[in-house]
Amino acid sequence: MPGIPFNALDRQHDPMLSAELADAFGRVATSGWYVLGEEVSMFEREFAAYCGVDHAIGVANGSEALELAVAALDLPPGSTVALAPNAAMYATLAVLANGVEPSFVDVDAQSATIDVQALASTITETTRAVIVTHLYGRMAEVEPIVALAAARGIPVIEDCAQAHGANRDGRHAGSFGVAGCFSFYPTKNLGALGDGGAIVTSDASLAGRLRQLRQYGWATKYDVALAHGRNSRLDELQAAMLRRKLGRLDDWNSRRRAIAGRYHAGIRHPEIRAPQRRGSDDAAHLYVVYCARRDDLRRHLSRHGIGTDVHYPIPDHRQRIFERRYDELHLPVVEMLARTALSLPCFPELRDDETDAVIDTCNSWQR
Repeated sequence: MPGIPFNALDRQHDPMLSAELADAFGRVATSGWYVLGEEVSMFEREFAAYCGVDHAIGVANGSEALELAVAALDLPPGSTVALAPNAAMYATLAVLANGVEPSFVDVDAQSATIDVQALASTITETTRAVIVTHLYGRMAEVEPIVALAAARGIPVIEDCAQAHGANRDGRHAGSFGVAGCFSFYPTKNLGALGDGGAIVTSDASLAGRLRQLRQYGWATKYDVALAHGRNSRLDELQAAMLRRKLGRLDDWNSRRRAIAGRYHAGIRHPEIRAPQRRGSDDAAHLYVVYCARRDDLRRHLSRHGIGTDVHYPIPDHRQRIFERRYDELHLPVVEMLARTALSLPCFPELRDDETDAVIDTCNSWQR
């Protein structure tokens, strides 16, 4: 293990949280109800209230949250869904799983989120939905995107897998589009002790469809009324764990932002471009810098015992599954960011002295 890990989930479990989680485990284990019980219902209510929406639907993971959100729109054959191809295929796979096609859009160089003008020029008569990813915890320019799409009768799905708690002008990520999709993978800002996900919405009809789709498409037990249903339910145990963690999310996000601020103020190497400084609309899930000699910088940090990662090295339109289908498609900003992005350690339990060591090591890097 590196001296300064990229992430360290074991540090999150201080004695108080560990005791709360152990108590929650015991109560679920002795309840005799393990699927879609009271813990899931209560977490759904609490998470919906936190996000400022009317409904939350717990599902098995973040990927299926996206798949089910697309399925609930019941898009006609031949539809395309506009999205940015710089988030490891999660949204693209959700689109493909529903038998429709992605339409790839370039991103803004500062935020790495979908570019509004590029989106406007990409929308065609086949565009039936837009997926907006709040990448690295940074909220995209979701308000003008929703307005642009609404003028054309196109629903917007928010991919909030990295943006738990990000908010702008008092509105949380996930509350702007027709639905917001969350992952509770353990490394997320709000993470379970395994897989989990949720979809949030204020559309009661859409929420009803989603509750059916997550359980085989049933109208009533064994009566399959909707196509594209599946078994995708948030575990009762994971819901119990998430309920105990939800109250800490804002404090954890504040600490992430403080670490990001420390990096932003301290990294001064001329070859390392820091991300744009943001406020509450950045949950600081990842702290990503950009460097033309990314791999050399990463080796330098590794030699000094500092863990890093790359989010993400291969744009969706360059993935092998497409068999060169998109060879003629050039998205210069997406491709440049994929070549240069490097993620530094940024998790709430990272100590100030560790953060300073990362800064010093970045600044000491030489040719």
